[in-house]
Amino acid sequence: MPFTPYHFGPSVFVGLALRRWLDVPVFVLANVIVDIEVLVIGALGLGWPRHRYAHTLLIGACVGVIWTLAAYPARPLFERLMQVFHIPYETNFWKMLISGVLGVWFHVLIDGIYHWDTQMFWPSKARPLFNIIPHDWIKPICVISFLQLLFLMCSLLNHIQSK
Repeated sequence: MPFTPYHFGPSVFVGLALRRWLDVPVFVLANVIVDIEVLVIGALGLGWPRHRYAHTLLIGACVGVIWTLAAYPARPLFERLMQVFHIPYETNFWKMLISGVLGVWFHVLIDGIYHWDTQMFWPSKARPLFNIIPHDWIKPICVISFLQLLFLMCSLLNHIQSK
């Protein structure tokens, strides 16, 4: 994925499906935060590879922790955002921490399948997930998951309105 748009469908779908255990805004935004690395490398002309250290499980976990520390004070903002969508929002630091790390890892997993330069198991150069799914299937899968997300959102809103 060049920069995150295709990550929204799968990340929001998974986040909402697992919202009992995950902090949805933290999980979804962790999928965005990790691609700052790609933007910086591209903007500064640092060459190849574009998916470097933040796109690994090891450093990605650190990115998830840092993102959680930055996001923790924004809990009231996240709660208002979730109210807009009529989704109950209960969180705590540990739920946010797990969501931040798993959100980055989820992004790295998708990129590990799609991008040759993602070394998710760094410092190992192994790329066991690359092309495990045919390359031309990835974007349609992400679009389909976005459509599933829309269906899930409509179902949630109908359920909430019927109460």
